[in-house]
Amino acid sequence: MIKFYYYVSCVVFHVSFGHYTHQWAVHVLGGKEVADKLAQDHGFRNLGEIFPDYYHFEHPKMTKRSLGPDIQRKTSLSVDTRVLWAEQQVAKKRIKRDYKLQDSDPRWPNMWYLNRGNGLDMNVIPAWLDGITGKGAVVTILDDGLEKDHPDLSQNYDPMASYDVNDQDSDPSPRYDMIDSNRHGTRCAGEVAAVSNNSICALGVAHGAQVGGVRMLDGDVTDAVEARSLSYNPQHIDIYSASWGPDDDGKTVDGPGEFATRAFMEGVTKGRNGKGSIFVWASGNGGRDHDNCNCDGYTNSIYTLSISSATEHGHVPWYSEACSSTLASTYSSGAVEERQVVTTDLHHSCTSSHTGTSASAPLAAGICALALEANPNLTWRDMQHIVVRTARPQNLIASDWKINGVGRNVSHSFGYGLMDAYAMVQLAKRWITVPEQLKCEKSAPHGQKIIPAKSVVKLQLEVKECEGIKLLEHVQAKLTIISQRRGDLRIQLISPMGTRVMLLAHRANDMSKAGFNHWPFMSVHSWGESPLGIWQLEIHNDDRLLDAEVRAWDLILYGTATAIAIDNKNTNAKPSTTETFEHNSIDEFNERIEMKKNTTNVEHSVSMVASSSSDCVKSNGRFCLECSLEYVLHKGKCLERCPNQFYSSALEMSNGANKNYEKVSERGRVCLPCHYTCKMCVGSNDYQCVQCFPDATLVNISNWESYCYSSRIIGNITAQKWYFRVYILLWIILSGLLIVIIYFLIPKRKERIDFDVIENIRGMEKHVKSAVYSDSDGE
Repeated sequence: MIKFYYYVSCVVFHVSFGHYTHQWAVHVLGGKEVADKLAQDHGFRNLGEIFPDYYHFEHPKMTKRSLGPDIQRKTSLSVDTRVLWAEQQVAKKRIKRDYKLQDSDPRWPNMWYLNRGNGLDMNVIPAWLDGITGKGAVVTILDDGLEKDHPDLSQNYDPMASYDVNDQDSDPSPRYDMIDSNRHGTRCAGEVAAVSNNSICALGVAHGAQVGGVRMLDGDVTDAVEARSLSYNPQHIDIYSASWGPDDDGKTVDGPGEFATRAFMEGVTKGRNGKGSIFVWASGNGGRDHDNCNCDGYTNSIYTLSISSATEHGHVPWYSEACSSTLASTYSSGAVEERQVVTTDLHHSCTSSHTGTSASAPLAAGICALALEANPNLTWRDMQHIVVRTARPQNLIASDWKINGVGRNVSHSFGYGLMDAYAMVQLAKRWITVPEQLKCEKSAPHGQKIIPAKSVVKLQLEVKECEGIKLLEHVQAKLTIISQRRGDLRIQLISPMGTRVMLLAHRANDMSKAGFNHWPFMSVHSWGESPLGIWQLEIHNDDRLLDAEVRAWDLILYGTATAIAIDNKNTNAKPSTTETFEHNSIDEFNERIEMKKNTTNVEHSVSMVASSSSDCVKSNGRFCLECSLEYVLHKGKCLERCPNQFYSSALEMSNGANKNYEKVSERGRVCLPCHYTCKMCVGSNDYQCVQCFPDATLVNISNWESYCYSSRIIGNITAQKWYFRVYILLWIILSGLLIVIIYFLIPKRKERIDFDVIENIRGMEKHVKSAVYSDSDGE
């Protein structure tokens, strides 16, 4: 019985703490020679000293792992006078603290925008593997409340970053109703800082950051409410994330009032102990109504980091607003067949259907939090510079991509591209605070200028000197225009380095007669360019009958007097893969371009020929803008053919597949991006592949449809076909059995029915006969 209890206790110990090994820790005085002799006498091997006079022994004949301790050797060592203390070692469970990908968060497999790899996500996993999770950063969600006790948020909830402006108390919890109309803030918060590896829902981009909520949208939103929200606890909060703004109806022109404007200015000058609060803003969801986010005074503010959306397949979402103030993009929802964003929801639940630019801004805020952990000294302008330098245009499909005056790809739909978390973190580690922001304001001398109906007016403003600014950041064109139908105005600005920007596109819904009164249209497309030279403003009046009138044009230029410095000696940061183009002089810039021309791009399997004077028909002096007929334009160079993942616009036009590129083709052939699944293609759609990546197979559906299917998907399809065949065969067998059963049952039923009829007839005959006999007897 004693032996039984001994083994039971050993099993319990094993389950609770681990198993016994063949190694021992022994306390021996006298030095290594005494320890070696002791080990030899007892059949051990001395593995070495743990601490002075404590040694690590191992017995080669003992079982490496056992449920119970070795009592015999324990006794043997205890009675040896050279041993002060001995203990058999127990194996303990230890988990490597490299980052374990979130297999315990049930919705992690559905978070396609974080886990697809191959340039098809926002590159957060490498940052996490580097130990960067947003720790130390504080993000607050300016919205309709925050479910602070949500099990996926409570651990990271920060009460110092939370307040209820609507009800004037410290509890930001949302007001619950029948339709959960106040779920927005909780959803946005989960994208930023939902806890990882807790077997609940999903995880946030910055799951090590602190998150709070300012409830301010569930009531009357006034200038004072906005100002209080934007300026709440600015020395504690690093990032304010806002996914709201004026109506996205295609006819509203509105922005922050006097108090909110002051809150922005106070935030960037005094917030975070002078480093500046970081305001991340959703660009707007008015795409269906052809709205323009430059008519939104929050997104076109120089103080906000305006974020747009890209769909799962890299397209422009139907709701997206295109404008020149958008800095970058993150993934969000798209067409019906495209997936949406996973995050926390009200009532301690989870959702896979968060949508719109509302979902994009919090993802951007989370990525900014990662950069802040890497370098807490980043200013609000540092963050914008880092986003511009690291955003990736690859795999984002839009017809308006162009190269600005310093060689950066930029789009009205996507800004500078998809935010790259790892690239931002690596650059943040080496970043040196940007020089002081300078501002110069120039007024056009033209005075009043009539814009006749169905015509365009072109104005010029020469900037000969600009308060020492050499490198531009934000550019504002502050306009006063009188118009009987404001939506018929289209405005373009062309920089001295040739970058053409659409400040305002046609807005069919805007029938207002109010025009624009000193409205600041903002552009980030000239980032890094020189401000000196002739700026051109083109104003189109699409009204069929009525004239418009320009009353005033002021050009406000923001930038720095010196180039941006980066600490390349920081050995803790890996070199950034993102090329930078800001330099002290144009000559240095041209030298860098020549170096890039002489560098072989090993990623492209096709030969590429750099532009020469004979190949390039039109140039801005630094990049080619149009090539001769034998060549194709790609990223400012004339090539013999497009590289992998791009196709010539001439191919698409020959098929008449996409009329959106007709204007592009008028300037000559250009390289346009393939669908992300294609290595080589003849068009932008997923069915126009001609060659696949190694992990995919080309499947020809018809003469004009060819898809690249993942090898894994092909295997699943084969398995599904096999399963389908077995399923059909099983149904045939079951149907046959059912027919046989019915066949044997129905005849028996008929026999029973006939027998009953016969019996009834016989009974009736007997009854009639008896009645006849009775009557005859009575007579």
